[in-house]
Amino acid sequence: MMRHFSLFLALRYLKPKRTFLSTITLVSILGVTLGIMVLILVISVMTGFERELRRKVIGFDAHVVLAGGGLIENWEKTSAMALENPEVKGSAPFVQGPVIVEFHNRRLAPKIRGVDPEMEREVIDISPFIVAGSYDLEGNKTLLGSELARELGAGVGDTVTVFSPGNFNEILEEIDRVERSGDTSKGIGDLKEMILPTELEVAGIFESGRYLYDSEFLIVPLHIGQELYSLGGAAHGLALRTSDPNRANIVRDQLNHALPAPIYAMSWIDMNKQLFDAIRMERSVMFFLLMFIVLVAAFGIMNTLITVTVQKTREIGVMKALGAQTNQIIGVFLAQGMVVGVFGTATGLALGIATVTYRNELSAILSAATNIEIFPAAVYQFSEIPAEIVFSDVAVICASAFTICSFAALIPAWFAARLDPVKALRHD
Repeated sequence: MMRHFSLFLALRYLKPKRTFLSTITLVSILGVTLGIMVLILVISVMTGFERELRRKVIGFDAHVVLAGGGLIENWEKTSAMALENPEVKGSAPFVQGPVIVEFHNRRLAPKIRGVDPEMEREVIDISPFIVAGSYDLEGNKTLLGSELARELGAGVGDTVTVFSPGNFNEILEEIDRVERSGDTSKGIGDLKEMILPTELEVAGIFESGRYLYDSEFLIVPLHIGQELYSLGGAAHGLALRTSDPNRANIVRDQLNHALPAPIYAMSWIDMNKQLFDAIRMERSVMFFLLMFIVLVAAFGIMNTLITVTVQKTREIGVMKALGAQTNQIIGVFLAQGMVVGVFGTATGLALGIATVTYRNELSAILSAATNIEIFPAAVYQFSEIPAEIVFSDVAVICASAFTICSFAALIPAWFAARLDPVKALRHD
């Protein structure tokens, strides 16, 4: 009986009696419930967002990129050296840089990416991202990002005009030569040849799911990129595919030791470091901010127990006069706070998992009720709200909430246990 004494009294005090005290108790449980539910929902959505974005990056980006300070002259030799690494499974050259694209008097300044279609398939298979037309880079054909195509107003079968800034130095030198020689007739003809644009047929439109790529890139054959930048047979870099994208940093370090300067390697983690660091930081900040909901609920629990202590002062005096020990008195109020924490944590956990499971249905209901698109696909580039429940995150949330609630109960429990029995019995 003595062993269950504290828990018995705690449950007795928690029984609803239609008093203001029981209302505060219910509000405290509701506060813990809402805090845990929102925490599980937000952390799960942000985890899902990060991992879905990671999958999109790995699916569209090379695992490792080799660059040579602007240009790799003999990329075939460099590619062969990279493929000597057992973890490198594919290599493809690329040319990448800004250009001016014109279509029906609309001009934009995106970037071209010149690739060899066959070699590129060994590194990045773009064909699953084609939403219109086909993956065809034969001759003078190009693939446009979906946002770039929309801004230009171009579609499959249209012809776009591309101007390259790659030979600006040559143009300036020719202008200086014409000014010095005074032979304008021949000079103007040479200048026209130098700035002659390239016309490309749109063979397909791709959508990677990342606004940066879909709005800023058009993919062209490697020889077109080399011509636009007057590279001859050189390339700006090499894209590599590894056996395991999660080991990209290890492969990067191995290649940096093996390849001669000035060639160096960068992993997909390096190239997207700021993006993922920002998501992780935001996730951590949201966790601590939302934990304040649980802290507010904990203050409600503390307020409830302080009120119980004041109301039950005479009963505490009687128990201590009958021989109740200090740890038993502490146990009564501590158990009361812990029971509130357990109920709040359990209901919050159940509601949180249910909300994550039916997040898209709830989003649709809220959108219909408010006439506001809760999760616009055009902004976030996801057709549905991504979410992933991680057991360790849920365990940390529940354990933190329960610990906060228990600690909130400990303070009034300690003051209750220190009451003088004589003064407590005289309490009016």
